[in-house]
Amino acid sequence: MNIPISPPPDNHLSSSGLSFERVSLRYGRDTEILTDVSFTLNQGSLNFVTGPSGAGKTSLLKLMYLHMRPSRGLINVFGHDTALLNRKDIPALKRRMGIVLQEFRLVDHLSVFENVALPLRVSGRPRREYVDDVVSLLQWVGLGERMGAMPQTLSGGEAQRAAIARAVIAKPDILIADEPTGNVDHEIGVRLIRLFSELNRLGTTVIIATHDLALIPDTANVLTLRHGTVIHKEAHRGSSS
Repeated sequence: MNIPISPPPDNHLSSSGLSFERVSLRYGRDTEILTDVSFTLNQGSLNFVTGPSGAGKTSLLKLMYLHMRPSRGLINVFGHDTALLNRKDIPALKRRMGIVLQEFRLVDHLSVFENVALPLRVSGRPRREYVDDVVSLLQWVGLGERMGAMPQTLSGGEAQRAAIARAVIAKPDILIADEPTGNVDHEIGVRLIRLFSELNRLGTTVIIATHDLALIPDTANVLTLRHGTVIHKEAHRGSSS
C-alpha cells in the first residue's frame, strides 16, 4: 500500500523553520525545567528529541507549539518572534501545526473518521474532496475497520493512531509529536515513522520526542536533552527504519 500523503496545495505556506535562543522555563518559583536551550531546526528538516524521563522533552514541545511562553529567551516560529505575538495571533499559527500529544484529545461525540477529518472540515474543504484521503489514511494506520467507532471504544493504541492521522491529514507546516509510538507495537511504530518521514519529504518540518532510538531514521537530526538542557545536536547515523 502506498503511503497516503499527497503533495501540499500550491498555497501551502513554507516558512517553517524554528529556533530557540537561550530559552529557559520554570513553573512558578520551582527549579527551571529547561535552562539556556539554543538550537535551530531548518525548514523541512526531520528531527527527533531524546533524553531520559524528566529531561524536559514534553516541556520543550509545549514551547514549540505555543502552549506555553518561556520564562526567558527567544523563540522564533514561522518567522515570528513569539514574545511579540498577541494572544489573538496564536490560533492562526497553531492551525499551521499538527500536534500529537500523549493525551490524545479525540472529540468524544465524533467517530474516528470524523475526528480525523476535523482539521479539513474546519478549513472549509467539502466532504466530497477529502473523504477518500481520510479513508486511505485510516487504512494505512490500521484503523480501516474502526472508522465508525467512537473514541471511548478504542484501545490506547487505536486512539493514538487516530490522533496521529488527525495531525497529519492536513499536511501541516510543522508536525510536533510527543512519544507517538509509545502505545503501539514495533511494526506499527515503524509504519508511523515512515508516515512522518513521507510528510517530511513533502516539506513539513517534523519534530518527534521519543525514547526508542531504534526507530530514528539515519537521515534525521537528533536533539539530546539532559537535566533540562540540550547536550547534543547531531545528524543521526544509526540504523535506519
